[in-house]
Amino acid sequence: MSVATQHTLLPEVQSFLDQSPLASFVGGKAFPSEQGNVLATIDPGSGDQLAEIHDLNSAEIDRAVEIANEAFPAWAGLSQEERSSILLKLADAVESHKTIIAQIEALDAGKIEAQAAGDVQNFVDTMRYFVGLSDQVEKRTKLDVPGHDAYTVKQPWGACAFIFPWNFPFLLIGWGISPALAAGNTVVIKPAEDTSLSAIYLAQLAKEVGVPDGVINVVTGRGATAGAALTNNTQIKRMSFTGSPEVGRLVGESCGRNLVPVKLELGGKGAAVVFDDVDVKATAQALVGAITFHTGQVCCDATRWLIHENIYDEFVSECKQLMEKVRIGHPLDPNSDMGPVVNPKQRERVLGYQEKGTAGGAQCLCGGGPATVDGLNGNYVKPTLLAGPLDNVAAREEIFGPVAYLAKFSNEADAIAKANDTDYGLANSVWTTDAERANRVAEAMIAGNSWINAHNVFAHGVPYGGVKKSGMGGGVLSPETLMDYYRSTSVVRPL
Repeated sequence: MSVATQHTLLPEVQSFLDQSPLASFVGGKAFPSEQGNVLATIDPGSGDQLAEIHDLNSAEIDRAVEIANEAFPAWAGLSQEERSSILLKLADAVESHKTIIAQIEALDAGKIEAQAAGDVQNFVDTMRYFVGLSDQVEKRTKLDVPGHDAYTVKQPWGACAFIFPWNFPFLLIGWGISPALAAGNTVVIKPAEDTSLSAIYLAQLAKEVGVPDGVINVVTGRGATAGAALTNNTQIKRMSFTGSPEVGRLVGESCGRNLVPVKLELGGKGAAVVFDDVDVKATAQALVGAITFHTGQVCCDATRWLIHENIYDEFVSECKQLMEKVRIGHPLDPNSDMGPVVNPKQRERVLGYQEKGTAGGAQCLCGGGPATVDGLNGNYVKPTLLAGPLDNVAAREEIFGPVAYLAKFSNEADAIAKANDTDYGLANSVWTTDAERANRVAEAMIAGNSWINAHNVFAHGVPYGGVKKSGMGGGVLSPETLMDYYRSTSVVRPL
């Protein structure tokens, strides 16, 4: 690996990268491509190659699913106490390796290292949360049916498949597999081809702490081949996909043909509705922080800012000042506020939407264009504020970068109508000191999540999911999520 990042790596991280090419991990051991096919994984902050990963074909994906299903009976057959003990050991191990995993994640995904550390802790907290819930699940429920002895029993499904995106690789693995494993299922994880390193590290760590072979499997490769093979496999028992609506449709079609239950967590074009009674400086700081967090590569982010006309000019002025102070740099640089986007393709996407937006009549209020960091050939862009009519392409389509689109509103009804005028329905927020109005507007917005005086709020126990183009099949982070990973059987004896 090149040292162009100019930052010293932890010896454990360097040792992990020195395993390159890094194989998938299936059935408790390295699972390389038989043909030796590999993909390069790149540090988006420097442009340097970090390592190579194996690129599996469809037959190899099918074998991984077989292994997960073979491991299922023994894992499901453990007592809840035994299974919970193993998973808590894994959570403890992840926590004790947090600095290592965070540095791997920062290098691979372009995520500020402190933010990556937060993601790792979130994984730990999520695993512990669902283990605690699973310990309380009543597997048998007596039914009061005249003339019958009847009850239902909950059982795990089997091998569950997960396809994760590149923006929150490790955190989303925690959100996805924790309830599945706690319920007694085995898992096959397909990370994004750009950001597979932390998943491989997790699988190796799981082996070290005693997770039975075949319970946690990681398969790497291209989405169009390895990912497609996983969604088309008829032996998976449940599928979960997190990513774009375009790919989500393809996943849903495959699962529909195979009659496999599917959960789709897709994109967003969230609105932040800001009324004229707010603290302008504090609200501007919160929203600028949200749009620059992980370089705006957050599906539930507030990317449409609807500002009351009475404070619009003051709000814009404050946001511009804050945007201009954002320090752009390598994710391992502790002085960096915002890192790169994940790859050159995503950089061109963000810049292309800025160009299409201004060509379509939007005004660039601040930022725009590529950013440079001395000595680094990374995928950097400037945080950007656009403003104009809401029929603009930059206001309608998901950009997935640090770009916010501003528009005015005149009253509550106008704000709600503009917030709901979108194909997406993941997450919105309302900002006001009027509690009654906050609740009214939050409930009127058509989305899976409505936050009040905050954005990007994720609390264990609160369902998180989307509607419209933003998803289907249920959410994550709540008791209902755990129950998704049990199937129900009715047992009846006539009396």
